[in-house]
Amino acid sequence: MQPESLALTLPIRQLVEFLLRTGSIDSRFTGFDRANEGARLHRKLQKAAVKDFPDYAAEVPLTQEYGCCDIEYTLEGRADGIFTGTDGVTTVDEIKTTALPSDQITGEQSREHWAQAKIYAAIYARQHQLSLIRVRLTYYQVDEEQTFYFVKEYTTDTLEFFVQDLLTQYAPWAKRAAQWRDDRQEGLRRLTFPFPEYRAGQRALIKAVYGTCRDGGQLLCQAPTGIGKTMSVLFPALKALEKGGPIFYLTARGTTRTAAETALAILRSHDADLSLRSVTLTAKDKICLQETRECTPDACPYAKGYYDRIKNALWNALDTPSLTAEGLQHLAHQYEVCPFELGLDLSLWSDVVIGDYNYLFDPVVHLARFFESRGDYLFLIDEAHNLPSRAREMHSASLCKSSFWDAKKCLGSGKSSLKNALNKVNQIFISWRHRCEEESSDSRSGKTFFVKERAELLDRALLKLCEPLENWLDEHRDPSETHDALLQLYFDVRAWLRISDTFDDHFVLQIASHGSEVRAAMLCLDPSAFLANDFSKGRAAVLFSATLAPANYYKDLCGLPEARAVALRSPFPARNLGLWCARHVSTRYKDRSASIPQVSDLIACLAGARTGNYLAFFPSYSYLQSVLEDFSARYPNFSTLCQQSSMDEAQRTVFLSHFKPNPPQTQIGFAVLGGVFGEGVDLTGDRLIGVAIVGPGLPQVGPRQEQLRQHFEETCGSGFDYAYRYPGMNKVLQAAGRVIRTPQDKGVVLLIDDRFASPENRRLMPPHWDHLRLVNGTEPLRSELSAFWSNTCP
Repeated sequence: MQPESLALTLPIRQLVEFLLRTGSIDSRFTGFDRANEGARLHRKLQKAAVKDFPDYAAEVPLTQEYGCCDIEYTLEGRADGIFTGTDGVTTVDEIKTTALPSDQITGEQSREHWAQAKIYAAIYARQHQLSLIRVRLTYYQVDEEQTFYFVKEYTTDTLEFFVQDLLTQYAPWAKRAAQWRDDRQEGLRRLTFPFPEYRAGQRALIKAVYGTCRDGGQLLCQAPTGIGKTMSVLFPALKALEKGGPIFYLTARGTTRTAAETALAILRSHDADLSLRSVTLTAKDKICLQETRECTPDACPYAKGYYDRIKNALWNALDTPSLTAEGLQHLAHQYEVCPFELGLDLSLWSDVVIGDYNYLFDPVVHLARFFESRGDYLFLIDEAHNLPSRAREMHSASLCKSSFWDAKKCLGSGKSSLKNALNKVNQIFISWRHRCEEESSDSRSGKTFFVKERAELLDRALLKLCEPLENWLDEHRDPSETHDALLQLYFDVRAWLRISDTFDDHFVLQIASHGSEVRAAMLCLDPSAFLANDFSKGRAAVLFSATLAPANYYKDLCGLPEARAVALRSPFPARNLGLWCARHVSTRYKDRSASIPQVSDLIACLAGARTGNYLAFFPSYSYLQSVLEDFSARYPNFSTLCQQSSMDEAQRTVFLSHFKPNPPQTQIGFAVLGGVFGEGVDLTGDRLIGVAIVGPGLPQVGPRQEQLRQHFEETCGSGFDYAYRYPGMNKVLQAAGRVIRTPQDKGVVLLIDDRFASPENRRLMPPHWDHLRLVNGTEPLRSELSAFWSNTCP
């Protein structure tokens, strides 16, 4: 039954692009990073307009209610400029940047541009009782740096009719969206917890998440394995959704996206009438239907005519409540549209959007359709202990001398402005190489130096390089090795320039040389300001992980100083986990050679106590290999596996497939601490019964890590903790968490290093590690392991 009154808030740009955009997806070079340049160019043109029109008002927010087809619309947007002409007529200015050749800029090439400006004009005219108003489209051709103006005059009645016509076209979609929202809210009001009882700690977590999502703010949840974190954050967030949304469930890895999909499936099966639509956004390369991804109308049938077919595909896709990668591919094939773009378009119609961190936090690929301004969104950040390091990567950039030298060689003989520009950049790198040789701070790992100022000389040279590089790419669109190399170089240059615009005292510039190669890197040391800005775009954020200690460390680095923090105890019986620290061993770098036989003996002791599957984690590949060589020679009866560097997904799957239930003989996997097997691996039951962790996981000392230490020593007086101790212990706790995954699991964890016994590290251990026992030597350990297994598995 349809409600008597439907209400819908709709961004103006979204309305016109949805109704009026036509044609194909075409990713051939048309000027990378135009969206990021657009804001700067808008400000430039707005500033120039003030000289001609002193009353020019920039970025004017506009909101207006319209009734149409029994729907109460609230249209909202922001006009680029509004000013009064010399004849006293008000003009609404809409600014667009474009890479189209000048002869193709007719003013009529994109009817959605006029439509957007006309709606702004209609709202302004209505609110100011104007009978006549002008619209000016301002196009800025970025390559030629030319400005084109197109002006039209409209009566208020004409504009009102235009708006009503668009809203009438949109009415079927609006009614469907509003009806879905009302059905969703009714369903969520009656939705109950999908399990007959709460796990230990689960009710407390649900209460904390609900309060934060309902009232706004941020919450950090340290919730050990077994509480049911995914359901414990999704269920209360949905109950608090109200008329806002969507919920963004953001993860560091694809495996945890599956957990969110499973939780939503459980809720739907719990209430078959629940109206709840979710979409999982998957990387373009992974979801593409073509053997080779090339997003052009000539190469891809799913890109050709995409905007002409997408509305039909969307209308039918809205009948599917759960759209995973496989579901999107099926629909994309059926309606011949790009599955990646289909997922993005469906996100606007979804209650839950599942995807990677970068959809919110990456300044280049974030979802601009949502996050250009603040919205009533709820952010659920899974495995949040990964967020600071991921954010550092997103806000850092690097360039290598060889990229520019190789590009120049690819262009062949002869002179050109592009080759001259490339050569000037190359000369700057050569000068840096000389400086590295003169003032290097680390001769062991190459020659390097750091400065706290941006590389202004390089930035100017790169800006001058962009125009001839853009021209060359415009003139050479056919795929080739040279084209691909120069296109990638252009992307890297634009990424560098974007980061350089944000360079401040949270950054450091590193120049390093190795032989003839020179690498420049802008390193983001502290991403907190960027993350704080990202989190401000929503109503509430919940960051959760099994390891978020100490809370103040994560509050600082995530830009959430006022966030509430909760830490829950493990719901599993402490007696199921045997926990020891071999305090007689030092695995410090200077002691590693001498420690090898001791570590081998301890691993053999751990694994010899009971037949089963084990993992041993090491701080580096070289240390791992040294111990593995010694262990294999002295303990040949044990079966071993070894993690290899740069394992792809298939190789990782094969590695984990060896961890089978009820193994006939003991097997030990040697892996790197902090690597792909140190977190996100769910080996339940007796697929894994023991873990040895060699060393406290401290990041390797090096020039970059020392810059982090120095920065946080200067800013908060905790340099060693922030740069080394806290990240290291997080890796340790994650690796140890692989052992006990369910209430029935039983297993052992052995920490090998005397530093684990220090008060500074003990206080970072979770409450359910209170029973950690210290041992000196293999004989005491063997005795205690025997007692543990006898009592736990008699």
